[in-house]
Amino acid sequence: MRNNSEKKRIVIKLGTSTLAHSTGKLNIRRMTNLVRVISDLHNSGKEIILVSSGAVGLGSGKLGLPSKPKETKMKQAVAAVGQCELMHIYDDMFEKYSVTVGQILLTKAIINNPNHCENFKNTVESLVSMGVIPIVNENDSISIDELELEIGENDSLSALVASLSGADLLLILSDIDGLYTCDPRTNPDAKPISYVEEITPEIENAAGGAGSKLGTGGMSTKINAAKIATEAGIDMVIMNGKNPELLYDLFENKEIGTLFKAKSN
Repeated sequence: MRNNSEKKRIVIKLGTSTLAHSTGKLNIRRMTNLVRVISDLHNSGKEIILVSSGAVGLGSGKLGLPSKPKETKMKQAVAAVGQCELMHIYDDMFEKYSVTVGQILLTKAIINNPNHCENFKNTVESLVSMGVIPIVNENDSISIDELELEIGENDSLSALVASLSGADLLLILSDIDGLYTCDPRTNPDAKPISYVEEITPEIENAAGGAGSKLGTGGMSTKINAAKIATEAGIDMVIMNGKNPELLYDLFENKEIGTLFKAKSN
């Protein structure tokens, strides 16, 4: 039995494939629906923290590039353009529902520094107490960890954010319905896995393959995020972000996506 209706502090990770078309340009219809549903959940009393990918993808689209650049320094430059675009979009869309957002940019050095982690926690608590939705991203223009795939990407970052902020649930929105026995995009016999009580070698073997051409994460990075979250005592759900209305079903305890059950601490 899922008890998502009882969860109050929710970290929602939005992947590039959820935010943008394959061209890198904003998916206006999906983002409009997503912001509306998140605002409604926020109004219902949920404490929402967003971890948003999309800076490099949107930057590539804004600059008219056919795909993400491969050179790190170019990725950093594109991220600077894309981060500005990303926050402008969020600010404009959430304002329509009288919801205020705030930006927090993290680096690996911040996450690994206890004093800085405490500052992050304080900032999140202050923003949430004022009814603000924090929007967290890695500072790709300065930190190259995500760009060079050394610490993972925003899937793992979202799990760390969930742990640091004392979240009740980590929700990863992706371009796939959840975890399958194998990649459903290449194997028609793939079966969905709705519940994972323990991340076994079999579960890890089921995860594989790269993400979209504008994103950085595949299912394996989401499994890594699940390890971090569940070890911290936080449930995690992977679900498809193409239909934001399904978030209502999720918080009505319907079986949506794949639930990774938290370990008891």
